[in-house]
Parts: sequence; C-alpha cells; structure tokens
Amino acid sequence: MRKGMSSRHLPLIATVLVLAILFTTASLLYPRFFSWRVVVNLFGGNAFLGITAVGMTFVILSGGIDLSVGAVVAFTTIFVATLTERHGLHPLVVLPLALLSGTLNGATMGFLIQRYKLPAFLVTLAGMFFARGMAFLVNPQSLGITHPFYRQVLDFGIPLGHNLSLRAPALIFLAVVGLGIFLTNFTRFGRNVYAVGGSEASAQLMGLPVTATKVGVYALSGLFAALAGIVATFDMGSGNPANTPGLELDAIAAVVIGGTLLSGGVGSIAGTLTGVLIFGTIQTALTFDGRLNSWWLRIAIGVLLLLFILLQRFLTRRTE
Repeated sequence: MRKGMSSRHLPLIATVLVLAILFTTASLLYPRFFSWRVVVNLFGGNAFLGITAVGMTFVILSGGIDLSVGAVVAFTTIFVATLTERHGLHPLVVLPLALLSGTLNGATMGFLIQRYKLPAFLVTLAGMFFARGMAFLVNPQSLGITHPFYRQVLDFGIPLGHNLSLRAPALIFLAVVGLGIFLTNFTRFGRNVYAVGGSEASAQLMGLPVTATKVGVYALSGLFAALAGIVATFDMGSGNPANTPGLELDAIAAVVIGGTLLSGGVGSIAGTLTGVLIFGTIQTALTFDGRLNSWWLRIAIGVLLLLFILLQRFLTRRTE
C-alpha cells in the first residue's frame, strides 16, 4: 500500500528542486536561456520520451519493468510510414492500428508475466527483441512520410504570443500527462496500481484484481509507447526501424529521477514530468553552450540517477 506522506513526497520535492537549480543555473550562464521559447521547446522536444515515461511510470508503480518500449516506438514509426507511403493508407486508418498493436503487445507481455509468474525483466527483454526484429522485417530502411495529413497536424498549434505556439507533439504530451494524473489519482485502477506495487500479496488478500491490474499497466505502457512512436513520426517526418535505441533506459531514468520507487507503490506522474524536464533542461543547456559533447547529458543523468537511487534507499530504510 502507499507509504507514509514523507516517503511519497520527499523524492518529488527533491526532483523539483533539482529542476529549479538546473534551470536557474543555465539561465544565469546563458542570457537567452530564460525565455518562453525554451520552456515551450522543453515540452515539444521531449514529447515522445515523456509519453513513453508516463507509461513506464504505471509499470514501475506496480512493481514491474518494461524494456520493450524503445523497440515498440521504433516499430510504430516504420509501421506507420510503410502503411502510409508504400500501401497508400490514410494515416487516420493507420494510426489506430498502430495504437492497437502496441496495446496488444503490452497486454500479451503482462499476461505472460502474471499468468506464468515469469520475470518482467526477461519477458519484456524478449518483447524488445521481438518488436525491434519486427520493425526491420516491416522495412529495413528509413522511410519518409509525405502525406498531407502530417503537414496539417504540424501546422496546428495553440498560439501563445511572441510568435510561439504549442504544437501537436507538445499538446499530445500534455494530454497524456493529464490523463496519467487523472488515472493515478482519481480512478480505482490507479488505486489498485499503487496497492499492487506496495504489496501484491496484501492486494490479493484484500480481493483486488491483481491480474487485471498487472495486465492493464503493461497494456497501457504499450499503448503509450505506440503513441510516442506516432509523435516521433510527426517530429521526424519519417519512420526508421533503428530509431530510439536506449529510449527504455531514458524513460526508466526519468521515472526514477521523478521520485518513483523502483520497488513500486510510491511515485507520481507529476514527478515523471519533472524528470523529463530535467532531461530536456540539461540537453538544452548543452546546446546553448556549444562546447561540451552531448555525452555530458549521459554523465549528468547517471550522477542524478545514482543520487536518487541512494535517496530511495534511505527513504525505504527509514520507512522500514
């Protein structure tokens, strides 16, 4: 079940403080960093990572892990591009098929994990290899998307003034975050996810639908991974079976930095959003600097991840 109030909120508070410190430091170092344009770009530029991370949050909250999401994103991009460009189908027909494919893939893994008590790590690792292989089977090379529907979607945006607008990828990301917050805080499914992650044995004794919940979180993760793949096609204008290598690790890191315990039962979608924004802030600061290699992003995230794991361990021991 949910831990105490301090255990739930301290990691999130720490994450928000880290984001504030990073953003303030970058704003002091680079004069044009503190602007609405940078803030808007943080949401648009990290949309498919953020959507994937929201789905990953549900899985980790339930005490599981999903290593397949990066491959599912890649499969979705080439699946959409191939059906649209090679077979002439309208995106409005293809996109629901892509979402259904991701959902079924996630639900199948969740069923195998729960029904046969298999390790989530190994099942989703197999799912990762399967989805990546299927992506190359669909089309082994990158394929551009030229359908007019894509231009119409990219031209849509909510004006914010000063020649700024929230484009479709950012809007979809924010909608997913809102949906995630609603599901975790105001639905029975969300309460069940926390309960199963806190103690699966206790949840079973209480008569909660453990199997349905576990299958549901993996299905939701697959759905959001497929949606992230769709957003990636809007962002890149193409599909590529080699896309997003290591995205699953970035998503897990964003979730953990956002304050979700790897053991399950504690965390929030708001924390995951903050973790994704930390990713984006570091990446944007490196772009503004121009002198540092992009691998510094990995180094910084590695340090932050280690610190938050140590914080989680401290809070877990304190609760025990």
